[in-house]
Amino acid sequence: QAQLMESGGGSVPSGGSLTLSCKAPSYMFWNYCMGWFRQAQGKEREGVASIDDQGRPSYADNVKDRFTISQDKAKNTMYLQMNSLKPEDTAMYSCAAERAKKDFSGGYWCPGTYDSWGQGTQVTVSS
Repeated sequence: QAQLMESGGGSVPSGGSLTLSCKAPSYMFWNYCMGWFRQAQGKEREGVASIDDQGRPSYADNVKDRFTISQDKAKNTMYLQMNSLKPEDTAMYSCAAERAKKDFSGGYWCPGTYDSWGQGTQVTVSS
């Protein structure tokens, strides 16, 4: 299974910012969908942001306007810029990837199965 590697986690006060990075094999930046997920202690994992094979982002409602997902294909890296952090953003953040599927019209879509994962990086926001 392909290895993704996150970095950039840490501890920040409420209102602070962090940028997470996810280094991935180069082939995952072509016809792949990638995303950021988080899991707080005692809670289920939730999707935070994703980016499709065309580079179009989508966000969970609770991070929209605060988080930005992006990719740098030259560096084989995906990023999650997190601003205005809140204590409820505290969690283990993981990046994941999946191959985009081709539909009958020849376009691609993200199935949401995410079968390649990183180990995660901890983000702690203090109040």
